[in-house]
Amino acid sequence: MTPPADAESATDTGLLSPGWAGSPAASATSDTAYLRALLDAEAALTRAQAGLGLAPEAAARAVGSAVDGAAAFDVRSIALRARAGGNPVIPLVADLTAAVGAEYGPYVHRGATSQDILDTATMLVAARTLDLILADLDRTARTLARTAADHRDTAMPGRTLTQHAVPTTFGLKAAGWRSLILDARDRLTTVRHSLPAQLGGAAGTLAAFTVFGTTGGTVDTRALVAAYARELGLAAPVLPWHTLRTPVADLAGALAFTAGALGKIAADVLTLARTEISEVSEGSGGGSSAMPHKANPVRSTLIAAAARRAPQLAATLYGALVAEDERPAGAWHAEWEPLRELLRVTGGSARDAAELTEGLRVHADTMRQHLGLTHGLIVSERLAAELAPVLGRARAKALLTEMAARTYTEGRPLAELLAEEPELKDLPVDDLTDPARYTGSAGALTDRALERP
Repeated sequence: MTPPADAESATDTGLLSPGWAGSPAASATSDTAYLRALLDAEAALTRAQAGLGLAPEAAARAVGSAVDGAAAFDVRSIALRARAGGNPVIPLVADLTAAVGAEYGPYVHRGATSQDILDTATMLVAARTLDLILADLDRTARTLARTAADHRDTAMPGRTLTQHAVPTTFGLKAAGWRSLILDARDRLTTVRHSLPAQLGGAAGTLAAFTVFGTTGGTVDTRALVAAYARELGLAAPVLPWHTLRTPVADLAGALAFTAGALGKIAADVLTLARTEISEVSEGSGGGSSAMPHKANPVRSTLIAAAARRAPQLAATLYGALVAEDERPAGAWHAEWEPLRELLRVTGGSARDAAELTEGLRVHADTMRQHLGLTHGLIVSERLAAELAPVLGRARAKALLTEMAARTYTEGRPLAELLAEEPELKDLPVDDLTDPARYTGSAGALTDRALERP
């Protein structure tokens, strides 16, 4: 059966993208959202020109009125007609000009090039999406602050290269997660405030703006760019950036970092939620189509998937830095889809992380039990330091090596074996072998991390 080709069936609703489907970022990066941003960019350009006397105020009102009727623009038709010119701005301008009417239609898009409008719209979409991502990151950071404080002294095995090393605390782990979230927040905030409008005209010289609407006077193009950016709530660039793609590269880097930071949390949860570990679990795990007993860590899984995709999407955007001439053929075009997808996967991941951390269940009793899996050897580092002054360094090392072997061959805890040694009868063996008493500065480090706003 041939699938229907109507507009609705052609809409990307995220069937194969559960990580971002239904997320705030999905709505903010939809075709409709991009169309809205393109129209906003066109209307802002006319308003900026009118504000400087380069276009009639009536023209700005006419364009604004047409833009307010965004629902009348057929996004599917625009998408299909974009193939003829290689970008959606060309058919959009034709439709907008017709909607404005014969009298003020000539003021639509006047002086601009397609890249001015699409780049500006992309920055608008990015700004609106980043605001949503930042809100979810704030949710996650607040939750992790509470979790870290609640579990400041909850001892658990510290693992290095997959093996038990020395004790740590879940509070310190959660504080570390929060630190990464705040790092991501700071990077995204910096990028958000620097997102620029784009205005350069055909080849980045703003030449057309110096002749349109003038009667022999000089047009202050710097003021025009500033007014345009101000209308949109974006930064005013020093130069047109048609082939100077720093804004896109900075955005890509911050988004990829954010996806990776969230991925670190997911990686830890996926490990700690394994059946044989079960130190944490998701608040409401997902089911299996074949195994009724399973409660899969679905949110962590989706976050982990996003973290693996984000670097490759960012790599394409970094590759687009190699853009020839004053406006490129292909490099710019290569940015559109991966940038939107990077906004989507990072936004979906931020949504999932907020839900994951808010519902995360911490099994402190299991953590405590696991501290004994090595029969007390998890504190061997401490014992080596404590026994050396009593027995001498060589003797202490030899004794602990012997005891380590015996704990496994005899199935007895290290504390019990040490208590039988006459040389150690005056030492508080139980205290020295209690993993909860050997978490170092974990509590203080947690407190310090939570001081960061």
